Amino acid sequence: MIELPTARTPGSYRIALVCLGNICRSPMADVVLSARIDEAGLSGRVGVDSCGTGDWHVDGPMDDRAAATLIAAGYDASRHRARQFARTWLDDHDLVLAMDAQNLADIGGRTGDGRVRLFRDLDPVEPGGDVPDPYYGGDAGFEEVLAMVERTAAAIVAALHRESTSGWTTS
Repeated sequence: MIELPTARTPGSYRIALVCLGNICRSPMADVVLSARIDEAGLSGRVGVDSCGTGDWHVDGPMDDRAAATLIAAGYDASRHRARQFARTWLDDHDLVLAMDAQNLADIGGRTGDGRVRLFRDLDPVEPGGDVPDPYYGGDAGFEEVLAMVERTAAAIVAALHRESTSGWTTS
């Protein structure tokens, strides 16, 4: 069972997803996790953001292959615009999840309270490790990332739901 860090602000929970350029992995996770949060009726209480550690793609759309993979699976990939990580994200979010070990190191590494860690630390099937970067590969890499993201997003939402019923959504 996934343990989530405590919300910093009563009544809300904020999650940040971090990869390198914010055009493949973290926006895919953002779209899927946001959809799952909406389906669970938690959208007014849980917010999701994504960013990249690099600045190459700021304000640009998601990678076309990432968007096509999401659209084929029934998700809306149209609203994404790439953003860059800033240190304030660590203070503004209850949970910060990096897509790989290098991105985790770039944002300062794991925290003892579990607020900053790898996305796949929450993967119910294969916990730990990196979400592989599909950018230089083919369509199969994007489908592999989507499968990891969907199962991990489902586990995160289940944990959010448990937490919301135990009190973090009340002031």
